[in-house]
Amino acid sequence: MAVNCFQCQYFFVTWDPKSPRGCKAYGFKTRELPSIVVKRSSGMECMKYEPKKGAVKR
Repeated sequence: MAVNCFQCQYFFVTWDPKSPRGCKAYGFKTRELPSIVVKRSSGMECMKYEPKKGAVKR
């Protein structure tokens, strides 16, 4: 099952229109979801995923 970055405490939205999404755990910004970049570059699911505190799991 793919990691949902929108429910991760390390996910953030940037003001940069070329890289509107970012990951604080890995320290990068990207156009795609960070979990997709991590999967493509490492071949593994994101290992730093931490659910947001108080997030409702759907």
